[in-house]
Parts: sequence; structure tokens; C-alpha cells
Amino acid sequence: MLKLLKLSFLPKSPDYGLLILRVALGFSMLLLHGRGKMLNFSATAETMNGLLGLPGNVNAGLAIFAEVVCSALLIAGLFTRFAALMLAATMGVAFFVQHKSNLVAGPGSGELAMVYLIAYVTLLFTGGGKFAVDRE
Repeated sequence: MLKLLKLSFLPKSPDYGLLILRVALGFSMLLLHGRGKMLNFSATAETMNGLLGLPGNVNAGLAIFAEVVCSALLIAGLFTRFAALMLAATMGVAFFVQHKSNLVAGPGSGELAMVYLIAYVTLLFTGGGKFAVDRE
């Protein structure tokens, strides 16, 4: 029974875990966040105007670069740590600046940004694993 509870019948592979984490984070960020920002650039730029003292189009461009380009890099496992750093920075701004560190459930909550931030920081420290193009 203890063996069943420990799930010891499953193979232990941090590399498979990193692959799943990279691909899941990459696709979810790219398709659920970056794609919409990219397709609606003008509206995105308006909502990000003045953030960090930069014009909205610059902020939108930086967010799209991270959420689309860096997510694609993450999926492939190419320049994984760089991509994770850019995405962590973007989620840090989203959580601390845009959502004002709000973790209370409901509209305006930064909970999802915080979850992404933690996952990207994890990949920043671990790298992409052996199933990444850059095989760290």
C-alpha cells in the first residue's frame, strides 16, 4: 500500500517534468495571452500606456516579444534560460506593477501572473533539461 501511495511505480525523471513544464507553460502563454496581444496590438498598447514610464507601444512590444517569441523558444527548449528570464520579468511586471501584488480572488487578481512567475523562475534555475534543443 505504501508503494502505491508513493507512486513509486512511476519512473522518476526530472527531464520529463521539465519538458512537460516548458511545453505547457509555453503553449498556454503563447496561445492564451501573447496571441491576443499580438492580434490586437493597438488595444494592448492603449492598456499599457505609461506602464513603467514607457509608451504603450513599447510596453506592448516587449510583452508580445516575451509572450510570443520567448514562449516559442521555451517550447523548443532553445535559449531556455534567456526565454524564462524574459517571461519571468514580464510576469513580475504584471504581478507587481499591473496587478499591484493583489492575490485576492476576483477581478484584478494577480494570482495567475504569480503562478507563471514562479514557474518561469524555476525554469531559469533548472534550464530546459535533456529534452531541450539546448540540452542543459
